Amino acid sequence: MAGGSSATLQADAAQGLADELRRQAAVHEQMVANYHAAAASERRLEKTLAPLRNHGYHVLADRQWPGSRKAQVDFLVVGPSGVFIVDAKSWRDVRIQRTGEGTRVFQGDDDVTDRFDGLISLGDTIADILEDIHLAPGQVRTLAVFTNRRDLKATVSGVELMSEPAVVERILSAGRRLSEVEVERVLRALTEACPPYAASATPASVVVSAPPAVAPAPEPQPEEPALLTVDEVQDAAYAGLAAEPIESWMAFLHPDQIRVVRRSFNGPSRIRGAAGTGKTVVGLHRAAHIARLHPGRVLVTTYVRTLPEVLRTLFRRLAPEASERVDFISIHAFARSLLRAHGITVKLDSVAADQIWNTVWRRHGAPGEVGAIDRDQRYWQDEIASVIKGRGLASLEEYENCSRFGRERRLTLPQRAAVWRLYLAYETELRAADVWDFADVILHAEATVTPGSSAYRAVVIDEAQDLSAAMIRLLHRLVGDEPDAFNLIGDGQQSIYPGGYTLGELGISIAGRGVVMTRNYRNTREIATFAASLVGDSGFVDIESGLRGRMDAAEVLREGAAPAIARFPTVAAHDAALVARVRELLATPGVHPGDVAVLAMHRWEVSSVVKLLGAAEVPVVDLAKYDGRVAAAVKVGTIKRAKGLEFKHVLVAHTPARLVGPAAVPENGQDAGERVEMERRELYVAMTRARDGLWVGVLAP
Repeated sequence: MAGGSSATLQADAAQGLADELRRQAAVHEQMVANYHAAAASERRLEKTLAPLRNHGYHVLADRQWPGSRKAQVDFLVVGPSGVFIVDAKSWRDVRIQRTGEGTRVFQGDDDVTDRFDGLISLGDTIADILEDIHLAPGQVRTLAVFTNRRDLKATVSGVELMSEPAVVERILSAGRRLSEVEVERVLRALTEACPPYAASATPASVVVSAPPAVAPAPEPQPEEPALLTVDEVQDAAYAGLAAEPIESWMAFLHPDQIRVVRRSFNGPSRIRGAAGTGKTVVGLHRAAHIARLHPGRVLVTTYVRTLPEVLRTLFRRLAPEASERVDFISIHAFARSLLRAHGITVKLDSVAADQIWNTVWRRHGAPGEVGAIDRDQRYWQDEIASVIKGRGLASLEEYENCSRFGRERRLTLPQRAAVWRLYLAYETELRAADVWDFADVILHAEATVTPGSSAYRAVVIDEAQDLSAAMIRLLHRLVGDEPDAFNLIGDGQQSIYPGGYTLGELGISIAGRGVVMTRNYRNTREIATFAASLVGDSGFVDIESGLRGRMDAAEVLREGAAPAIARFPTVAAHDAALVARVRELLATPGVHPGDVAVLAMHRWEVSSVVKLLGAAEVPVVDLAKYDGRVAAAVKVGTIKRAKGLEFKHVLVAHTPARLVGPAAVPENGQDAGERVEMERRELYVAMTRARDGLWVGVLAP
């Protein structure tokens, strides 16, 4: 070895070590800068969040991730509007790119969307922890707040990205969702699961030896207050909600319902249960859950024209971060939008269609074979709308082989042929006038949908029992049999439209994917028992089995006053008692005007009640115009308009005597008996809208 070789090797080794130390120093200098920036960002955000404490919120800073000693979450905010995981960001050169498959986040040219995976995981972990104390998963939200941006707004897999000035408004705008008792319960759980973060400031390469310090004597600690029992917490939550406007109750998710919301199905599913079991609110939370988990849009639809606007308002309260990806629209309005999107002129004219039907009935129905079977033209108009066109039957042979579920009158083959000829006459006149009826809108829209071509990831159908076979077939085509894509929610006992079908004949299977909700959270025992007595002996055709079904059993959790059934010999006596009862309720502490509803079967009766209460200087809002917002006015509407809604107190006006009590005797004839059954189910719907009180005004025959 040449002279100096060993020294050269030592020099090279020392140089390598020096280079490595400089590299590490540069890395740590950058870490110093990053941590200082993060610290400044968190301090700034803490000041921004501080005013929330004046509104009943708790801001927990620098907490440890559950199950980890190293991971840290910047802030946990707990208050009346729920739980918020708040992470401070000060990334530079951030831009948002929205594509058909979702939202991507870039920092410069680098796709950094995956850097939010940890926050997503943390949100799921926190939701799982709080599920053990019965908090709905939708009450936990994850916010990534960029303190160096003023114009950022996006959502990535459920994580909301926003600028710093928007965060306080976002938290406060979520509305009141938790009672004070619930806030304290959640705070205790999070304090235990996420203790303060205690990071070591000592470099890993430095070892410090010191004699163990003598621990000071522990100071006496105040005794921990005893935790409330589950029943006490639930009673307190119920009491808090009961004092608020009914709209707060309508968005309330009972802890027992959480697992139904989060349950995953590997195909079409069905959630059913008796009135009051919370099916509608479960459907709303389920729509939010699906929207958080999957890209693509979610459609929430139902038969009643005005219900989607109410559901949209409630949804914005319980899941505002998902509201931009969930559409609320009635089935007929949705069908019209599909047709317009395909450039097809919608020729719907229901008034003209009714006039055409009346003409056809006078010419071909009443004097012909169909009129000889039954002279009630309403029955045959329903037969054509619900059975023939409602199923999209294309030939007499299909009609002859149709089971006509839900129709009491049996028709022979010659009689069906006569009905088919009446249908053809009606169709001929519609085409000659270039007019569509409502069933035509659905059938034309169905023809435009190619399976798999929809932008929707999932469909949630509320009050599914009211939709025709063609409507269900149309909606199923949008999403098919993908997991969690097709969600039916309803109760056959509340079906108030004629005709029926089975899912099997539509090629839809829900085998093993059905859930029955068995606890009535809304009605008192007295209201539920009385309403059930009206329909206890009547049945309905179940869309899954095709068999005649009976009401699902439900455990009733609350007790209250007995319903008041008042009989009147005249309309004038009825109306005077109705006004007196409304005034009595409005004078009751804790009852807001919007908590009271007056329901009737027919539109003309609603108009009469609106005028009656107006003359009595009682503020009213027609359910046809109600959008789910709190209003200081008594709600008045048809029973059909009230489907999917609930009220603290319900007054059922102008109730026919034949439907209630000893006078509830079926009329003669199969079709008359079928109509009385539907009217009883309609009355059942009205009564079960009541949470606390029920008054039924019965008119003498």
